[in-house]
Amino acid sequence: MDRIIHWDGSRLPDELRDLPPGSYAIASIDEPDHLTDEEEAGIRKGLDELDAGRGIPLADIVREIRRGASRK
Repeated sequence: MDRIIHWDGSRLPDELRDLPPGSYAIASIDEPDHLTDEEEAGIRKGLDELDAGRGIPLADIVREIRRGASRK
């Protein structure tokens, strides 16, 4: 189960105290990952395509996903 902790930098948070022994990875979520210029350009291009009416209807996407899943 994922837990979110808020740490003041000194006191051990209760969320950590309650965890069973084991190995854990902790990463700060205060700063979102920044997109690369290429990623941002791709998103903008996709949004422009949608604005221009060149998107694929959601029903078509869902149908294609289901068709692919039934082949397995």
